Amino acid sequence: MAVKGEHKRKLTRQEAGRIGGEKVARERGPEFYRQIGKKGGETVAEQRGSEFYRTIGRKGGESRSTKSKTSGSIGGSGKQARSQGSRRNKRINQNA
Repeated sequence: MAVKGEHKRKLTRQEAGRIGGEKVARERGPEFYRQIGKKGGETVAEQRGSEFYRTIGRKGGESRSTKSKTSGSIGGSGKQARSQGSRRNKRINQNA
């Protein structure tokens, strides 16, 4: 509750998302996340097939140092790293 004379400010999207996520976690618990994760995994398996999971499983063990320096490195733009990742994923999916 706001103290008298204190100005309310709008939440940023990040703050609102964090607060909403915390509320869902409190209300629904870890089993909820297990269920939606399983459901999402099954949907991806139906859409992309088991080869998709083999491909990402092999990549899961890669260290960051073997990837390009701009992708996720300190000092790089997050937006730039995300867009480069998206292009890389599109190429991977087209080759699959």
